[in-house]
Amino acid sequence: MARCVALILALFTALASAGQEDPQAIVQRSVQVNNKDWLAAPTYSYLERDVLAGGTRTSEVTMILGSPYSRVVAANGKPLTPEEQAQEQQKLEKATAQRCAESKPAREARIAKYESERRRDHLLMDEMIKAFNFKLVSEQKSGPLDVYVLRATPRPDYQPPSKETKVLTGMQGELWIDKQTFHWVKVEAEVIHTVSIIGFLARVQPGTRFELNNMSVGNGVWLPAHFAMNSLAKILFFYTSKNQEDETYYDYKPIRNEAATCGRPSP
Repeated sequence: MARCVALILALFTALASAGQEDPQAIVQRSVQVNNKDWLAAPTYSYLERDVLAGGTRTSEVTMILGSPYSRVVAANGKPLTPEEQAQEQQKLEKATAQRCAESKPAREARIAKYESERRRDHLLMDEMIKAFNFKLVSEQKSGPLDVYVLRATPRPDYQPPSKETKVLTGMQGELWIDKQTFHWVKVEAEVIHTVSIIGFLARVQPGTRFELNNMSVGNGVWLPAHFAMNSLAKILFFYTSKNQEDETYYDYKPIRNEAATCGRPSP
């Protein structure tokens, strides 16, 4: 998934309630619920459809020995040709063989890179209560669901403990929360002050907007269903770049035991 999906997940992790209408109580309950989703996410495979300049690309994303692997399965809504399928299968087999044959330090480094990004997102989750003021805007229907609608605005006195959490100072948004399960239904966010998301090489400008929709995937877990972003970024402080992302996630399935990946029988 795109980095910004993780950012949005982190940005609004802290909004939901234990049946109370006090915004701070809503925050506390959501932290508990969404931490469970965060822990469960790597245990699911899924299909991801990306809108590109020339059409769409659909990929199957699953875990191979501790980190994700993406395999293209369709283009512009149509399955790949037999030749293209064979090429993707060869890529999958090559990547699997490489991961099976890698040294212990190499495997640990690969997994550590993936997990470091997840830890960064989790740090953002933990900072939510400190970084934002929350206001319960309304209680309403979203399809069949009864939801809380909450608005988050940055606290002027918030002191971010790291470069990663500094991004929270420049964002605001609204979140629709299922009142029964306290999971997110929809998130809308926008950049109101220039923020750095990938270090000092690029800064996301005001006017950048994000939207995330979540869905239940079973077993009490909710994961992303759709993510869209319209961004305005300044690269190296000189070049301004516009970018759009539109990603749909579906067909979530629990991942089977990976023991058989390298030819070992599953227990």
